[in-house]
Amino acid sequence: MKKTFFTVVNPVAGHGRCGPLAGPALENLRKAGIRLDVVETKHAGHGSDLTREAYQKGYRRFLGVGGDGVVYEIVNGLFPGAEAGERPTLALLPLGTGNSFLRDFTTEREAEYATRAILEERTRPCDVLRMKHRDGVIHYINLLSVGFAADAAAVTNRKYKRWGHVGYLLGVFTCLVKLVRRPFPCRVDDESEFDRRPCLFLTFNNSKFTGRTMMIAPNADTSDGLIEYVRWGPIGRLGLIANLGTLYDGSHVKHPLASRRTARRVEFALDGPVDVMVDGEVLTLQCETLDVLPSAINFMV
Repeated sequence: MKKTFFTVVNPVAGHGRCGPLAGPALENLRKAGIRLDVVETKHAGHGSDLTREAYQKGYRRFLGVGGDGVVYEIVNGLFPGAEAGERPTLALLPLGTGNSFLRDFTTEREAEYATRAILEERTRPCDVLRMKHRDGVIHYINLLSVGFAADAAAVTNRKYKRWGHVGYLLGVFTCLVKLVRRPFPCRVDDESEFDRRPCLFLTFNNSKFTGRTMMIAPNADTSDGLIEYVRWGPIGRLGLIANLGTLYDGSHVKHPLASRRTARRVEFALDGPVDVMVDGEVLTLQCETLDVLPSAINFMV
């Protein structure tokens, strides 16, 4: 097993901020005795390809430099290949926009916290969630959402992405005006019936935060071997506006139209593909089943 970190840098993460910052940050790790083999991604999905090849070559320690998106690509390069092999170790040097995953573990400056975790070899087991869809399979460690949040992210990516955070607010406003509430039929574990009730969103979580500070799943635990499933029913525009703040402290799960539960497996009966937001990425998938790979990686936190 190679002790060196296979290091995947997304230079355009953080609206291009990551590129200039990555070099000095990695040099500081090298000066502290951390061995790194560094590659840069050139296009979407490149990080997965590079990671898959590295795992096959014997690397078992991986470092993502960027945001949640680079971790998503590394995880999808490791799996499904790592399911039957030695558990890989993953670290993040958060120089991207969201860096939501690390918020479960610290309120400090994430880059400083993450650097100390690497230097001190601090690791903990982390579950990986596996979504099988009509055209294949994806893996993630943060969350997957359908409905309002995914719609807003999709609109932002298609129309307003170049405007950064302002663009995301425009995406949210666009979806708020339309406010589509629809069913995403699914059933949990051994339930006999699919839940076909209209909803604002469904989200299937491994960790608590999304969008950096939005605590969408306050009860999530990254190493409990369970999916934290949060549902918000067909709330109206005024109700949503009045309760937007509760999405940031996690109290939205106490709303009469909201619910949360844990699950080991979720089965979907969608009529066709839908937009999903998964670890900061927006995909269009026809979801089929979701389950958990317990403690599938060691994450440095």
